[in-house]
Amino acid sequence: MQDSQKPNVPSTTDLEREVAQLMIECLNLEVTIDQITADAPLYGDGLGLDSIDVLEVALVVSKRYGLQLRSDSEDNQHIFSSLRSLCDYIAAKRTL
Repeated sequence: MQDSQKPNVPSTTDLEREVAQLMIECLNLEVTIDQITADAPLYGDGLGLDSIDVLEVALVVSKRYGLQLRSDSEDNQHIFSSLRSLCDYIAAKRTL
């Protein structure tokens, strides 16, 4: 049972909702959690974030989850490609 081995890590759906709420609050988005699709792009036609928005999200996520997200990381494009990718990254790093 993986969940009992990792009690501090919310389920993927819970984590997605939690991170979506963090993004809504830190960016003052006028959307609800249910309007943010887990696989929709965060940039452009999806949620419509720009590079400054992503920096703000990175700061909030870093503080909230104790992760170090570097602006020069080659993985950033993938990490911030969607809510699901970001949450997968958070879940993977929190379990280490």
